[in-house]
Amino acid sequence: MAWFKKARKPIAVSKGKSSRVPEGLWVKCAGCAQAIYNKDLAANVNVCPKCGHHFRMNAAERLRLLFDDQQWTEYDKDLVSTDPLQFKDTKPYRTRLEASIEATGLKDAIIIASGRIEGIETMVGSMEYGFIGGSMGVVVGEKITRAIERAIERRCPVVVVCCSGGARMMEGALSLMQMAKISGALARLDRARLPYISVLTDPTTGGVTASYAMLGDLNIAEPKALIGFAGPRVIEQTIRQKLPEGFQRSEFLLEKGMIDLIVDRREMKSVIARALRFMGAAADAPAPAAFDPSSVAEPAPQL
Repeated sequence: MAWFKKARKPIAVSKGKSSRVPEGLWVKCAGCAQAIYNKDLAANVNVCPKCGHHFRMNAAERLRLLFDDQQWTEYDKDLVSTDPLQFKDTKPYRTRLEASIEATGLKDAIIIASGRIEGIETMVGSMEYGFIGGSMGVVVGEKITRAIERAIERRCPVVVVCCSGGARMMEGALSLMQMAKISGALARLDRARLPYISVLTDPTTGGVTASYAMLGDLNIAEPKALIGFAGPRVIEQTIRQKLPEGFQRSEFLLEKGMIDLIVDRREMKSVIARALRFMGAAADAPAPAAFDPSSVAEPAPQL
């Protein structure tokens, strides 16, 4: 038995002193585990300069990436869900809506805007994952459908940047109906012979994948994006088999023929513009002059 015992005192931390190192200046890359300076990451459009890992972007950043001079006109921004089912789980659906509106500054999970992509007038829908997981409800379906109808009126192409967890369960069958609604609008766009490009980002799952995300004339994905209907864990439990390496990632889907291209985000704008030109979309196409009856000379009277 020891004669003396040294009592260990905990290290006192002064609450009055704050750290001299500012927080949020660095971010750890999920791909290579390297620390990246936030400003360097933002300058590289949220792509890791070391390994090329694509970080997630919000809806407004996507639009800034695609449109010329970062200028666009937004539509239907005041549409908001009315909570048609009065849904409640751990908290009321209306409370979730209010929290997402406050966090993102958006009324729902998509921004619809028109602008020019390398001079080509284009209608673009950009989904916001931060708004209840980018889920597709009645408002998302209505906004995309209206965007397609505007594109048909203006004779311009449509691009939708998909980033979603699927249909919004808080709106039940009403959210599932948007799959058919948007698909019907895209069929009208196809009959009008206007291009539609779907850009699939991480993640694109559920009812969004089962509808408009995979209906593009050209389906483009970002590298290593998670794309599928049900999650890998659910599929493994259902089929009782181990899934192959990289299952439901962009590279796997490209190999199996489910998507057409994998494009680095830094090249996305130029690839989309080149595809639109190939599909017949013209930059700054002059509108046909209106017919003026007075401009037609009357025939000379016959003697």
